[in-house]
Amino acid sequence: MTTFDNREKGFEQKFAHDADLKFKAEARRNRALAEWAGAKMGLSGAALEDYIKAVRKADLAEKGDDDVFRKVKADLVEKGIAVTDTEIRGFMSEALAKAVGEIEGKK
Repeated sequence: MTTFDNREKGFEQKFAHDADLKFKAEARRNRALAEWAGAKMGLSGAALEDYIKAVRKADLAEKGDDDVFRKVKADLVEKGIAVTDTEIRGFMSEALAKAVGEIEGKK
């Protein structure tokens, strides 16, 4: 194997690792967001677990975070719970940062 081949393989492995980290961190963020929103809506037990699954499923609708944001925002509005967009997005950012820290701390 040449040096170029080794570098290429290294880049491919880093890309795969970074993609895996991103997926795991976003999944944790979505769970935390669903738990936070679910608590505001008074969900617990099986209803909360179902809501967590629904939020995670919403993340598959499109690329990016807007699909998850829209779902949580719509659910809160439907229940008559006043939460600003800034509050939701702020929680999403904090939860993602925490998730990344937890995952990187496990190495």
